[in-house]
Amino acid sequence: MNGLGFIREKLDIKILILFILQRLPEPVDLDTLAGLTRQEDTVGWFDFTECLAELEESGHIVQERGGWRITPKGERNSRMVESSLPWCVRSRTEKLVSPVAARLRRDAMIVTDHKLLDDGTAIAELSLSDGKGPMLRLSVLCAGETQAAEIEARFRVNAEQTYARVMQLLTADGAS
Repeated sequence: MNGLGFIREKLDIKILILFILQRLPEPVDLDTLAGLTRQEDTVGWFDFTECLAELEESGHIVQERGGWRITPKGERNSRMVESSLPWCVRSRTEKLVSPVAARLRRDAMIVTDHKLLDDGTAIAELSLSDGKGPMLRLSVLCAGETQAAEIEARFRVNAEQTYARVMQLLTADGAS
């Protein structure tokens, strides 16, 4: 570490990682977590990955579903020490984390999958939730796996618009 900026020691990096993960609703991939942590140009990749490994080893974080999340132990410890991060680092981090958290919440509400049938066709399963329960569930017969994957990708991008259009069609006056 070169000692410039507000994040100078490994302990600061660990606290910052916990601070970030505590504000994310779902596991986050390594690249996103690294980008949020390395906002201070003083945090190098080697130091970041070393701190991540040590936090996992100590039970403060776990890796699941292709990403990292904070454990209850990590949450408790983070709450106790997060005030040791300079206010400007906490403030900047919260601004950077906010859109990532919104994206993770949205992604968690959209579920897509498909299954291949014996005749070569596929069924795409699409679901949109409001966080409490499903708002829309669709099963779509597709010509094959390629079409099912394309439909899944389009639904992920346009789930809310799809829901709105379906509701408009189903509730429009004079619909026939």
